[in-house]
Amino acid sequence: MNRIISGFTRYPVHPEKNPVHPVHEFLSQSTPRRPPATRPHLGRDTFSHVNPVIAIVGPTASGKSTLGIEVALQLNGEIINCDSVQVYKEIQIATAKVPLEERKGVLHHLIDFVSPDINYTAGEWAREAAKKIEEIESRGRVPLLVGGTGFYLRALRQPFFSSPPTDESLRQRLNRLREKHGPEHLHRLLKRIDSSAAAQLYPRDWPRVQRAIEVYFQTGRSIVDQQPIRPEPHESSRRLRILALNPPRAELYKRINDRTEEHFRAGLVEEVRGLLDQGFSPASNALGAHGYRRVVEYLQGLRDLESAIEQTKLDVRHYAKRQLTWFRHEADVEWFEGFGEENTILSSILRSIFAGLRSK
Repeated sequence: MNRIISGFTRYPVHPEKNPVHPVHEFLSQSTPRRPPATRPHLGRDTFSHVNPVIAIVGPTASGKSTLGIEVALQLNGEIINCDSVQVYKEIQIATAKVPLEERKGVLHHLIDFVSPDINYTAGEWAREAAKKIEEIESRGRVPLLVGGTGFYLRALRQPFFSSPPTDESLRQRLNRLREKHGPEHLHRLLKRIDSSAAAQLYPRDWPRVQRAIEVYFQTGRSIVDQQPIRPEPHESSRRLRILALNPPRAELYKRINDRTEEHFRAGLVEEVRGLLDQGFSPASNALGAHGYRRVVEYLQGLRDLESAIEQTKLDVRHYAKRQLTWFRHEADVEWFEGFGEENTILSSILRSIFAGLRSK
């Protein structure tokens, strides 16, 4: 069982007893991370409403982006994107990124900056977001996190363990294996090298399965053993106010259906075809996102166009439902009943923010 992946050999990691094999050294070539700086533990009440960091969240198509811009204009704020699809360059139509000319001069960060062939993680976003919060506040402005990716916010509030940087060579080889044999093949590989991690992951949850394989080959240790070792949260997480939109479900679903049809009319198929022609993997995180993966299946001949459109509508509606469920399980979320474009919602949110400031 020495040969697990063609070209990658497993070796025992006992540096005090065994020299590091050149192949293992190659797999592990990464810059060691410094341990995170120790920060004093500040209780939530210390900063809960003084110099708040505002997060505007909710399901897709609920008007978060429009609302975020209006709140930023009122608070002298800047927006940090909190959407796991909008981080990617090249993909535009189905991401619903606000065009530059419609941002009303409000600066947006962490948007449209990652190549589609990169698997950008929640941990990476949380570290970048913390830096952006510091930069924005150093200019005397208010940071607003706007988007619907709850896992990103979770990573900011409860940081993950300091995993090794991505080894792109290893990742590309695993991507090829997944494309050729399917995600379950990666799970079988993980079970052979790290059964404890495999037991905790679904066979088709390939992003986490693949990351567990990468961590094992790069560190020689199970990801399960390393996950409990977490850095302190960034202090801004204790000043975070999460404001969530909860629009009427029937109207939200109608918006999703209408917007999906508009995306296809606007050239979504041509956009995806162009990305595939450029050599981007159909198995990438970007093209595997809701709004894109059914188009890929259509271009691969796995379904017809009408089926791609209808399945995309269903995918996005299910995603919206999962988003609402996620935020209902998060602590300290303030809910607002309606869409972000409604003036009453903007007024209610501003009143809530200013009332919190006055209470301090």
